[in-house]
Amino acid sequence: MTDGLDRFSLAGRVALVNGGGGGLGSAIAEAFAAAGASVAVAGRSREPLEAVAARARAVGSEALAVTADVTLEDDAERLVGEVVEHFGRVDIVVNAVGGGAGKALHAAHEYPREAWDWIMELNLRSTIVPTQPAVRAMIAAGTQGVVLNISSVRANLGINAGYSAYVAAKGAISALTRQWATEWARYGIRCNAIMPTFVDTPQIASLLADPDFKAGIVGRIPLGRVGETSDIAGPAIFLCSDAAAFITGHVLAIDGGLTATQ
Repeated sequence: MTDGLDRFSLAGRVALVNGGGGGLGSAIAEAFAAAGASVAVAGRSREPLEAVAARARAVGSEALAVTADVTLEDDAERLVGEVVEHFGRVDIVVNAVGGGAGKALHAAHEYPREAWDWIMELNLRSTIVPTQPAVRAMIAAGTQGVVLNISSVRANLGINAGYSAYVAAKGAISALTRQWATEWARYGIRCNAIMPTFVDTPQIASLLADPDFKAGIVGRIPLGRVGETSDIAGPAIFLCSDAAAFITGHVLAIDGGLTATQ
């Protein structure tokens, strides 16, 4: 058993980061690379994936960029197959695809099926579909791996702003995290989730550019600011490292104290 900071190292691990070209996914992938992991980043657009892979290689990591739509079973199977073929294994799966809430705001009693299905595909299905083949690969190889999901404070907190589908999807991710942890513990596979509030990424830059909107968000957060991607990357390393070897089924709020006040 290693001690001290060595337990936070990801050296020798292979991490698959779904949504690795996005704001949170890229920060996590690059942090994992700096912590010693080899990383595979997956998403639908090759250019941002290649940029993340290049930055991972720049810190000495072996990196692979794979284009895939992780809401599609065939793409997810191919993705995991490519990762295992390239690296020989997969130890960590991070599900960082999601969002879209601000583009699908509807009254709860009138929420349209098309918008509901889109939010569920983008958030919940994108978590389930790639995790299943990755965990099957872990079980087949006897790998005591880790799954890390991205939930949201909206899994716990309602908001009077038409978020029915989003809160349902994120609530399901938190519940699935606990269920997967329970089922996969017998294989030595841990499953946890991160539950952030607003994090300053390109996806929400237009929202945060509105001073009134930003002030309203910051005013509800005891630490007095929105999150930064580095606030997510550190806990992600911890939860996927040996330092968290006895933690599974946990949903960690990273919210500046927001849920403590609600």
